[in-house]
Amino acid sequence: MSMDNNYNQMFAQKTKSLTIAIINELSDISYSDKISNIRKQVFRSVSSTASNYRAMCRARSTKEKYSKICIVVEEADETLF
Repeated sequence: MSMDNNYNQMFAQKTKSLTIAIINELSDISYSDKISNIRKQVFRSVSSTASNYRAMCRARSTKEKYSKICIVVEEADETLF
């Protein structure tokens, strides 16, 4: 197994673990309309980060890999916001 592949697997697992941790943490917050809208958006952006990183690992070309990693960066930034 190459070093790149090991890194990709490790990072894919970390993004998945982060998604699960954020969902678990935010699910404990009491419901309100304001919080619900923000929570849903954070769930979408963090899970998109993880799923697009996995897609990047399976990219068929350098251009496709670059496109996917740009989405990962964008979604991670949205999650932080």
